Amino acid sequence: MMIIYWIILVVIVIAILAIIAMYNGLIRLKVRVDEAWSDIDVQLKRRHDLIPNLVETVKGYAAHERETLDSVVKARNLAMQAGSAQEKAKAENALSQTLKSIFALAESYPNLKANDNFLELQRELTDTEDKIQSARRFYNGNVRDFNTKLQVFPTNVMAGMLGFKAREFFGVEDEAEREAVKVKF
Repeated sequence: MMIIYWIILVVIVIAILAIIAMYNGLIRLKVRVDEAWSDIDVQLKRRHDLIPNLVETVKGYAAHERETLDSVVKARNLAMQAGSAQEKAKAENALSQTLKSIFALAESYPNLKANDNFLELQRELTDTEDKIQSARRFYNGNVRDFNTKLQVFPTNVMAGMLGFKAREFFGVEDEAEREAVKVKF
């Protein structure tokens, strides 16, 4: 009879340790997703801080291109106000499109293209865009791991009871961004 109690006690201890391990695994992945989102936020703030400087530099050379500059400022403001990951992804993708219009505008103004301040801002923005892409990949990888963990048995049962929810990927909404850039000489 004593052996049965010991076996039951061992099974209970193993079950408790398994539950603790599952819970800690979920928390670890959740924290990684939050950290990755924070990395994206930092890079997006850097981008948002660079844009007014870029717009001011371009204004001096292309003052009559007001519509293009206003669209960049408007897109930046919308991106800063976005809430969820999907809203932020959509707004940031729209901002990327408007930024391309500024760089296209620079092609029409040789003096602007030669301006050191503009060139430095363009380099900084390109570097920031690269960092944003890296942060998005890092975030999406962590979201993938977290969402996978939420869907596998037996963790899915525990995750459901504890209220863990799947996270959204930071993706491309606009089909035009998926198309390859056409280069013509």
